[in-house]
Amino acid sequence: MVACPSCGARPFIPADLEMFQTTPCPKCGHPLMVPFRLRQFELRAPIASGGNGTVYRAFDTVLEREVALKMIRPELANAPDSLENFYREARACASLNHTNIIHIYTFDEHEGMRYLVMELADRGSLAGMIEKQQCVPELDVLDIGIKIISALEMALKHNLLHSDIKPENILFNADGEPKLVDFGLARKADDDSAHEGATYGTVFYVAPEKLTHQPETFLSDMYSLGATLYHAMTGHVPFMATTQNDIVLAHIQTPVTPPNQVVPEITQPASEALVRAMAKAPGDRFQSYAEFRLALEAARSQLLVARYNQAYEGGDTDRGQRTWWRR
Repeated sequence: MVACPSCGARPFIPADLEMFQTTPCPKCGHPLMVPFRLRQFELRAPIASGGNGTVYRAFDTVLEREVALKMIRPELANAPDSLENFYREARACASLNHTNIIHIYTFDEHEGMRYLVMELADRGSLAGMIEKQQCVPELDVLDIGIKIISALEMALKHNLLHSDIKPENILFNADGEPKLVDFGLARKADDDSAHEGATYGTVFYVAPEKLTHQPETFLSDMYSLGATLYHAMTGHVPFMATTQNDIVLAHIQTPVTPPNQVVPEITQPASEALVRAMAKAPGDRFQSYAEFRLALEAARSQLLVARYNQAYEGGDTDRGQRTWWRR
């Protein structure tokens, strides 16, 4: 009998399941597995799977806390590129101490299995929030954006660029705090060389200068964050086309449609901030993370004031006060 982390049921599952093999929960369908030990960590259930590995919910039996354990796929265990991404992620995150950057606890190997142990953030991703809600409320998007900007600012102070900002890489913990994850493509900010050959990043959110193989700076991460927040706020990626090449060309050539022309309810200050963050030329974007953050904070303040005034003018002053102090 095991506890399902999704619905809380405690069903019986076959005891002869092989290591890492899963079976669906009979109540909710969430994959379940027979727990097993990997050094001091008891792996209890898979959380997510990606190109390089699988993340498991685990329990640290020494420190008595829940953690996330990311294990590299066995077939990639000796692939130099995959290992380098794993090491890069571990080192990058371990060098940063910020509330909105996932904390790394250890990186180890046991009987040929390489794994990364990190803070548990298993309450979904911004991508999942977009899928569920379509348009994420503007105030929530602004809050997330302000916090992730702060995380990127900290990374930049440590000479790091994330290089793969997208909704899938913003997770939430049990307190609803956004966590920036997956530094597998991180690079030094003072490396002004351009990528040769393949473009690294996700095509829906990648900056134009990366697509044209120009040197990457923190302004490239700013563009990707702007595109990510744009998607969350409008329910649409900034550029959609039938082929990947057309999307690439749109990033390079087509001005982004202001968010409030896609969703009229979006406020003008928020719309303008995202449009500027996604300017084609890096020099036309905010020239610091502090400037971008201040723009989002101003948009947030104006949105709250407008909500308060709307409630107050409606005659319900008590409701207005409650709305004002809610966030």
